[in-house]
Amino acid sequence: MDTIVLVGYIAGILTTISFIPQVARAWRLKETRDLSLAMLLLFSAGVLLWALYGFWVSSLPIIAANVITFVLILVLLWLKFRYK
Repeated sequence: MDTIVLVGYIAGILTTISFIPQVARAWRLKETRDLSLAMLLLFSAGVLLWALYGFWVSSLPIIAANVITFVLILVLLWLKFRYK
């Protein structure tokens, strides 16, 4: 594995798992008031575009990180509407 691909995987893992504490907190407290709906929607659009870009350039680290992050954002959006 090339060093740059390894860097891509590490970056993807770190940015993706950064959402896990927020999802856990929202789930545990049943509270999403502090989460901006506009930020979640814009960020999810950006992450989806990054995933599409990853498919376009055949970069598995970009694809994996952004698809998983997109799923976590979808969970946050679902919680945002559920606990409104």
